[in-house]
Amino acid sequence: MGRNGVPVSTSSAVGLAVAAIELTESSSWWHDVNDSPVWQDRIFHVLAALYGIVAVVAVVQLVRIQLRVPEYGWTTQKVFHFLNFLVNGVRCFVFIFRRDVQKLKPEIVQHIILDMPSLAFFTTYALLVLFWAEIYYQARAVSTDRLRPSFYVINAVVYAVQIALWLILWWKPVNLLVVLSKMFFAGVSLFAALGFLLYGGRLFLMLQRFPVESKGRRKKLQEVGYVTTICFSCFLVRCIMMCFNAFDKAANLDVLDHPILNFVYYLLVEIVPSSLVLFILRKLPPKRGITQYHPIR
Repeated sequence: MGRNGVPVSTSSAVGLAVAAIELTESSSWWHDVNDSPVWQDRIFHVLAALYGIVAVVAVVQLVRIQLRVPEYGWTTQKVFHFLNFLVNGVRCFVFIFRRDVQKLKPEIVQHIILDMPSLAFFTTYALLVLFWAEIYYQARAVSTDRLRPSFYVINAVVYAVQIALWLILWWKPVNLLVVLSKMFFAGVSLFAALGFLLYGGRLFLMLQRFPVESKGRRKKLQEVGYVTTICFSCFLVRCIMMCFNAFDKAANLDVLDHPILNFVYYLLVEIVPSSLVLFILRKLPPKRGITQYHPIR
């Protein structure tokens, strides 16, 4: 018996019943939103607006850098901001017309439109890993001649494999190939996460060994530490989510009736990370005597 004369077993059963009702109600709310075309459109349009804001921020920063150092052409920093603008701009339009995208035939066209920005997002942040790797090896007086060709080769292989999977899927649309395509991108995301962990971690440890009185050491240390943590986390979350997406229909991101999941996913793996990184890297390069400002060759 409990304190109030109610059997413990009865009290526990009531508690479980209340929890079950709350879970059912919350589940019902989740399904009501997911199944509502009005809420689907609202959530997709909110995503479009958020992507649009990030795209505007990226292009404004690109223009500011160009006005600051027009004589240096397409530098790594400018390309990074341009790719951010491109990825977020395309995502913005995709979510504005998300319902129309779902109607496109053959189905492979839907996969290409939804997945191509993800590949471009990988390239954008792989460029940041390249930049850090160049700084790290230059500081250690090690040749960086092979880094940029390696960057191009890795990206070419990733795009070639993904395009090949799309073509095979177009020729023979079977679920196994869809799963394989998603698992491939999960692997690409894990590769990117490890790249940030490797070169971001190395650069962070190298900066820690600099003399305490070194100019800008603390700020650079925080910048590298924050960006490494953000990017490693976002690509790791993307890898995990793509694995669920591949094998669990309830985690499918390529359908209209999972708008809440889409909102949480894209917010965590693209919108918030891009916004934070653009804010952290907002500092303009110096006008003259640039030694840390690398042009694209």
